[in-house]
Amino acid sequence: MSRTNTAQGRSRSAVDSGTNRWVVLVVLCVSLLLVALDATILHVAVPSLTEDLRPSSTALLWIVDAYPLVCASLLILFGTLGDRVGRRRVLLLGYALFGIASAVAALATAPAVLIGARALLGVGGAMIMPATLSILRTVFPDRRERATAIGVWTATAAIGAATGPVLGGFLVENYWWGSVFLINIPLMALILPLGRRLLPESRGAADGPWDVLGALMAAAGVLGCVLGVKRAGAGDPLLALPTAGPLLLGAALLVLFVRRQKRRPYPLIDLRLFSRAAFTTSVGCIVIGMLALVGLELIAVQYLQLVLGLSPLETGLRLLPLTFAAMAAGATGSYTLRRIGPRRMVGWGFLLTAAAVLLLTLMGQHDRPLLLTVGFVLLGFGLQTTLFSAYESMLSEAPQRSAGGAAAIGETSYQLGAGMGIALLGSVMNAAYAPGLSSVPGVPGEASRAAANSLGEAYKVAEQLGGTAGEALHQAARHSFVHGLHVTLFVSAGLLLVGALMARRLPRIMECPVDPEEAFDAREARGALAAQEGPEGAGEPEPAATGVAAGTPGAPSAGPAEWTGSSGAPGAPGRAGTSGAPAVSERAASSGVPAPSGRGERAEPVGSPEEGEPRVPATREAIEPAGSGRPAH
Repeated sequence: MSRTNTAQGRSRSAVDSGTNRWVVLVVLCVSLLLVALDATILHVAVPSLTEDLRPSSTALLWIVDAYPLVCASLLILFGTLGDRVGRRRVLLLGYALFGIASAVAALATAPAVLIGARALLGVGGAMIMPATLSILRTVFPDRRERATAIGVWTATAAIGAATGPVLGGFLVENYWWGSVFLINIPLMALILPLGRRLLPESRGAADGPWDVLGALMAAAGVLGCVLGVKRAGAGDPLLALPTAGPLLLGAALLVLFVRRQKRRPYPLIDLRLFSRAAFTTSVGCIVIGMLALVGLELIAVQYLQLVLGLSPLETGLRLLPLTFAAMAAGATGSYTLRRIGPRRMVGWGFLLTAAAVLLLTLMGQHDRPLLLTVGFVLLGFGLQTTLFSAYESMLSEAPQRSAGGAAAIGETSYQLGAGMGIALLGSVMNAAYAPGLSSVPGVPGEASRAAANSLGEAYKVAEQLGGTAGEALHQAARHSFVHGLHVTLFVSAGLLLVGALMARRLPRIMECPVDPEEAFDAREARGALAAQEGPEGAGEPEPAATGVAAGTPGAPSAGPAEWTGSSGAPGAPGRAGTSGAPAVSERAASSGVPAPSGRGERAEPVGSPEEGEPRVPATREAIEPAGSGRPAH
């Protein structure tokens, strides 16, 4: 525990020493922007690089999927490694690797080289993503400011995902496909020295050896699950060996990983986090939110291009309202969270998204721009509201020592949700679309089966058939696609309502808990003092270190009935233990923990740091933690 406190002291002193935490946030957001851009910028370059490199269909699939697969599988490994060796160190190494891999990808002359470069980009992304969140958790110890920072962080992710295709299209049109990677190099050359100079170093719990085998098991398990889900989303049969094999192997490795972590005295991930309802619920809400977002965006793009006949540029412009609404939700998220609390914010976000999805069921075979704009605005605002509050609640439930592991869990659930969204909603779409093409008049059975694969394939088959049969197949395919879209939207609305019900397990108000490590050390100090004083001192009231500033006007103080003794058992009101206060202060100071304030706050029971943490609503005046850069209120 002393090593954890030392690490915390280093991170806080780094922020205290003059580095502005908002400047740190800008550096972290630029890091995230690059990673988010690289996840989507390649999509528009696929036709150009296919013509240049001539990859096989399998190689092309790996060129596109190598980055997200490797990134998702290594998030837990590098997130927990950052807790041990230093998050800033891992982040800077990720910057360097990302820049080198971008140069290799831009100059690749063979598909195998490009696949390897994309895999290296995934390694760099896995180093960057959890490190940005865990450093953010450290630099912003005050929950209210951290909520604002997470709002900016999530809005940046939305900007990067939306800007990627637009920027990529511009670069491919004016230069060549390698330029979509080349733009990373000057940005990394700028941000690497800035990050080295401005970002504070921080570590988590460094007790015991790092579990290398456990980290590799987690990486292989997540890789198997994501690979299987992606294959299912691509249309492969779920029970086929290429799909079921990776899924089963990945699930088995993750089960073994969990059992191993439970047995180890110094686990990679503190699985007690999942015993907190708010943490587990937040992770589940991230999965459901990403499942709905990615699946719906994929189907919406197909609808806009193949049913309405819009160009790629027009499609991107139609989706811009969704992005702008997501940015607005991220920018206002902190204020909304303080006003209505996590439970209502996540629940109402899911309900708003479900309403948007049901509104979009009014889409048909003809263009309705106003309907689409309103639906996309509600969809973007509702989902971003949900994701923001879920991320904020998840990080706030995790102690600082586990920030890297918690961030890795959140990012892994993000990636799994995205993959599951494509697989699940894509499967629903195909199941509703294919039956409508089984018996089109004048169309041979083989042509009908080919057309049932996708709407784009149906258009090609209809063009080859020509005449009355081709026209009939064309119209039947459009009608079936719109029908499948409606079914998929209804399924999505049902999933979103499940998410709204899950949100009932989140806290009703935004609370500002004392850091668990500090609360634990304070309870240990009080317990040791009580043991030395014996029965006579055990019944005296002992103030607890809370998030309320000592001497703050209007700070709540407990009445006589609320006092507890040092052992956690109810004690008599009695007098304040003036003789014991200095001893508590000295012991607390020696362990790096602020001394109790001496006011009549409720005392903490001696026990697990996960239970009975003092919390105060964010609407009350809370003391500014060390490193906040502001004087106490």
